[in-house]
Amino acid sequence: MKSTGLNDIREMFLSFFESKQHLRLPSFSLVPQNDPSILLINAGMTPLKPYFTGAQTPPSLRVTTCQKCIRTPDIERVGFTSRHGTFFEMLGNFSFGDYFKDEIIVWAWEFCTGVLEMPADKLYVSVYESDDEAWQIWHEKVGLSQDRIVRLGKEDNFWEHGTGPCGPCSEIHFDRGPDKGCGRPECAVGCDCDRYVEFWNLVFTQYNKEEDGTYTPLEKKNIDTGAGLERLACIMQNVDNLFEVDTIRAVLDKVCSLAGTAYHQNQKSDVAIRVVADHIRSTTMMICDGIIPSNEGRGYVLRRLLRRAARYGRLLGIKGLFLDELALVVIGESAAAYPELQQRRDYIMRIIRLEEERFSETIQQGLVILEDLIDTAKKDKADTLKGFDVFRLHDTYGFPLDLTREIAAEHEIGIDEQGFTEAMNQQKNKARSALRDKNGSAWSDAGLPEGIDRSRVTDFSGYEKLEELAEVLYLLTTDDKPQLASHAEAGEKIQVITNRTPFYGESGGQAGDQGEIVHEGGVCCIEDTTRTPEGFFIHRGTVKRGHFRPGDKVLMKVSNQLRLATARNHTTTHILHKALKDILGEHVAQSGSSVSPERLRFDFTHFQPLTETEKTQIETIVNRVILSNAIVNTEEMSIDEARKQDVVALFDEKYGDRVRVVSVGDFSRELCGGTHLTRASEACYFSILSESGIAAGIRRIEAVTGEAAFAAIRKQQAALKEAAGLLKTSTDEIGRRIGVLLDQNKALEKQVDEQHKKQAGSVADTLVQEADEIGGIKLIISKVEAADQQLLRETADRIKQKAAPAVVLLAAEADGKVLWVAMASKESLAKGIHAGNLVREAARITGGGGGGRPDMAQAGGKSPDKIGEALQKVRSFALQTLEGK
Repeated sequence: MKSTGLNDIREMFLSFFESKQHLRLPSFSLVPQNDPSILLINAGMTPLKPYFTGAQTPPSLRVTTCQKCIRTPDIERVGFTSRHGTFFEMLGNFSFGDYFKDEIIVWAWEFCTGVLEMPADKLYVSVYESDDEAWQIWHEKVGLSQDRIVRLGKEDNFWEHGTGPCGPCSEIHFDRGPDKGCGRPECAVGCDCDRYVEFWNLVFTQYNKEEDGTYTPLEKKNIDTGAGLERLACIMQNVDNLFEVDTIRAVLDKVCSLAGTAYHQNQKSDVAIRVVADHIRSTTMMICDGIIPSNEGRGYVLRRLLRRAARYGRLLGIKGLFLDELALVVIGESAAAYPELQQRRDYIMRIIRLEEERFSETIQQGLVILEDLIDTAKKDKADTLKGFDVFRLHDTYGFPLDLTREIAAEHEIGIDEQGFTEAMNQQKNKARSALRDKNGSAWSDAGLPEGIDRSRVTDFSGYEKLEELAEVLYLLTTDDKPQLASHAEAGEKIQVITNRTPFYGESGGQAGDQGEIVHEGGVCCIEDTTRTPEGFFIHRGTVKRGHFRPGDKVLMKVSNQLRLATARNHTTTHILHKALKDILGEHVAQSGSSVSPERLRFDFTHFQPLTETEKTQIETIVNRVILSNAIVNTEEMSIDEARKQDVVALFDEKYGDRVRVVSVGDFSRELCGGTHLTRASEACYFSILSESGIAAGIRRIEAVTGEAAFAAIRKQQAALKEAAGLLKTSTDEIGRRIGVLLDQNKALEKQVDEQHKKQAGSVADTLVQEADEIGGIKLIISKVEAADQQLLRETADRIKQKAAPAVVLLAAEADGKVLWVAMASKESLAKGIHAGNLVREAARITGGGGGGRPDMAQAGGKSPDKIGEALQKVRSFALQTLEGK
């Protein structure tokens, strides 16, 4: 058996099944589509579930893929063992009601022994204990001896996930030799030791598990196999674990190079090296698929992985930012299989760098908060930090637990590990519960009630027409769990499913159509239309007159005015996308969009706010295309043909074998299933309303077209006229007039500032003269007049300089709130004075909070009537401290 690289194994597998008439599909995005049961794709068959359930028609009855997967339940164990990793690739071949056990078992053996040239005497298989059919095929057709076929129970060899399709499975194992085993006489296939490695699972999906726990045979039986690519590479390269596989070892070696260390020399360093090597692979792939760091959902998973990698890099002694350099290695090792990595290289590296920079800032912010927690613990004579406080530091600020533990230990303070764990588990349970509430079964459909014939999906005709004769198939109630209804009367809200419709169902960011469904006996006003993954169009509305029943022959009428307004915004979104690329660069990619009759919203990847010049350039380009009267053309083609023509596609969308390509002249070409204009000029005019940041590396433009754009211009003109009237000038002179007023205001502010400084100097002189003196240190605690925190701070600083050595605590009332500032000379610090503690206590009494350094701190409060009480108590506390009591 010759050593074979991971990339070669992947290609050998996919090519082998192509030779068996399988359609090779590219890996689906790590972001699940229409599956709220999971955050990230975690198995090869997960994106194909709609094909197994019949909700969608597969592009071929035979499919093969290599699917990118992320699993994070064991994230805390990654690095501490060489078995655990968060990112992996799953090889698979699938049959949707085509072939079954006879074919796949023979093919699996052919691939292992014929293509990979694995020694037959090293291979064993397991089958489900009652699956005589699979046992006979392995023994009689493949020729495997009985001692190499092991029967195992349901826990090992029966695949099911809640309710839905399931079945027995057969696993192929490789014997790595007695030296890898546990040494026990009973060691065999199924043992937990490292000798017999399971590397390929053949699942025979032949049953449907019902809600009552019974199993019903499927009319069409399916095949779903999964072979872990990294595990297969371990066998083919004769290495002990995934970190030794060629492509992953390249990343690991780069980590060692940056850290100036070697692998397998120090256990603690090895843990850190493995963590960084694994996590950078996951983060690179996740960012490539459009996931961005955030504080919830899959964005939180990404942030946690990236920051954990950064943290362990620092433990290795790597200075400065380094993760983007490692991402280059990941891209280089995997770009041949995933060309989008190279296409989005600059974007991936920029997001990683931004997040690593943000984490560096977080570390500094966390240190300040941790110092306050430690100071409070010392003051309260506590020997541990509260578990919830440590968890909040970890969860809210991303401050690593081990770093908190390490710094606290330096002050001879422990942490409440149990309290931290409880808080962490509460958060995890809350997240899991929310996810379960979204979807009880990984196989569930769109929530349609029983009694609906899943084969009678709606025929959509809305690309060609706005009116259509149809038949009402079903009426549904509008409850959270809709039920079939036998009729609907005037005034009732109802959901209508018909056999055909011109109404566009909300998808791809485009709002659903509105309009009317009419027949001789009634009128139903449709307020929204959605489309289920199965292909049912659901029209939601209110019966305005008469009644509706299943079987009614009706006329479906889409609102032409609203459809046209939506089309204006949708077509213009395509033009905007291309204009952004032209002005900002090719790194721009769509991250989300929403088009409705009222406006368009476009989210895109970019790393800084747009300048006014850039916004003007973008508006100019879009309006120039609109004025060109370019033809908007739609054509259907295969996905492969579209890729060859470099048509813009969204990397988090799942496309079928046939796609619609929308072209705006020769300016823009995108894959899109929405409705569009026939000419660009129908958009009339484009105007940007706002541009803002919504996440790290993601910007958002909100804009309007057509009548809404004209309304926005009229509103701006009215505002200008109003401003001109207030300024007593013309609209053309507004800018100059404002400039004059600003100069005048600046001069007045300077005069006021100078007056305040004179007053502050006078106040400082008076307070210094009246100060108490304890052991050579002046104590000045008083309420003063100050308009803001800056003036209060300047007054305190002036007093401290004049009275040094001194302790100064000042309060002021501004806009109904309390301002506090404290300063302390170094001589007072030696006697135990801490400015942060002084303002913290004063702020507490006045209903606020704050703190700071021993020599300077500031805070705020909400109760000005408590200022006197606070001054008196803090004065008493400061006196006792200075007197050594």
